[in-house]
Amino acid sequence: MGERKSSALPRTKIRYSLMRILTGSDLSHRRLPLMSAVSPEPGPTVWLTACSHGDEIGGIVVIQEIFRVIRRWLRRGSVHAFPLMNPIGFETATRHIPVSSEDLNRSFPGEPTGTLGKRIAHRIFETIMDSGPALVLDLHHDWIKSIPYALIDSDEGALPQGARDRTREFAQQTGLPVVMDSDVIPSSLSHNLLRREVPALTLELGESYIVNERNVEFGLGAIWNLLDRLEMTEPQAERFQYPLVKPSLLEETLRYSDRPFSSRTGIVRFMTKPGDMVREGQPIARVVNAFGKLMETVRAVGDAIVLGHTDSGVVFPGMPIMAFGLEPGEKKISP
Repeated sequence: MGERKSSALPRTKIRYSLMRILTGSDLSHRRLPLMSAVSPEPGPTVWLTACSHGDEIGGIVVIQEIFRVIRRWLRRGSVHAFPLMNPIGFETATRHIPVSSEDLNRSFPGEPTGTLGKRIAHRIFETIMDSGPALVLDLHHDWIKSIPYALIDSDEGALPQGARDRTREFAQQTGLPVVMDSDVIPSSLSHNLLRREVPALTLELGESYIVNERNVEFGLGAIWNLLDRLEMTEPQAERFQYPLVKPSLLEETLRYSDRPFSSRTGIVRFMTKPGDMVREGQPIARVVNAFGKLMETVRAVGDAIVLGHTDSGVVFPGMPIMAFGLEPGEKKISP
């Protein structure tokens, strides 16, 4: 985050509260933390959400760090956050809601009398929508070996054009590589917000399970860029820009791809690392058997940036081993 000018600002009110979602068998209450920073000056409302997948914990820390200093810098509008949307999954380090085996980010917009996941999703979604948000940033994490990037919903989802255009504009302001998803996920938080014409952007901030402090800084930089873009904070002397890729790549919208799949069983030996640029046909990984004999050389399907490596060193036929952001002009890769 760049240096900021100092000036006397009206006092921002910070509030921490808890939203009840479930009563346990021992009559204890399970609740979602809710954070709010409200400036006396009117302006846009921005939401930050994190940990819908219980093993993706770094976004919680990003939100904590935003609220640690936002009282000093918020000059208009409000910032609200659900930093821990899946507390049961968080406590067991699992992606899903363990007691119902549901993926919370496949449960939106939710139902007030539906399954546990849909009930939680409904409480979150209605709370966000009732505030009239200008932007929602959903913080997620990818494979263990992956770089941060801004992910926008697929353009094949029949979503309102205005919300999609504003989301793409916001994505380009993050300072992170911008990647368009290859799949339509109709029950995700971002998709349902876009359906209701609310700009919604997913920030993929590196690996799950642990807090990577460098990726926390990248997430902070991206969010401050957006708050600055909305003129909600004191101006930055220098905007954040992700330092590990060529600057021209940050001006493009890439297309997500997890192709090619492995065609053999074995141990994967990567020949490129996250953040590398690869060219079509370039060897990117080798698959070897238990004796070290080469079974397959995997080659890039197009010009792309490597977004991440699979978390497993063991691969099977039809299994993705790497993720890419395909450069503009590259055709979409079919299964």
